[in-house]
Amino acid sequence: MNLQSPKVTVDKSPQEVFEFLSDVKNFEQLMPDNISKFEVLGEDKFLFALKGMPEIVLKKKEAVAPHKIVLGAAGGKLDFSLTGDIQETGAEQSEVKLTFEGEFNAMMGMMIKGPISKFIETLASNMPKAIN
Repeated sequence: MNLQSPKVTVDKSPQEVFEFLSDVKNFEQLMPDNISKFEVLGEDKFLFALKGMPEIVLKKKEAVAPHKIVLGAAGGKLDFSLTGDIQETGAEQSEVKLTFEGEFNAMMGMMIKGPISKFIETLASNMPKAIN
């Protein structure tokens, strides 16, 4: 399964966006309103839960400054990644797109496609106001 957020424009340089996304505690500011739990578990790992969904632990897997950051599932039953691609679009301006990739059986795929699509859209749309 491969899901992509719409691209969002952030009035910051790619380096500033990269630094924001590299600090896992900043993801709390990007979470949707229906978050029921957020906990930083280490320098590169955090746990979150949305109402009605199981807890998910994300760990920073790869960082290529200032254009790409990859978070992946840290344990649990689901194996997936969340990639942030950052492109420079002008002086002090960047475009960010989030991509969710994972291997799921057909039944699981149907159940999570809607919530995950909405989740990554929310993360992306909250970015311009969170990164300041």
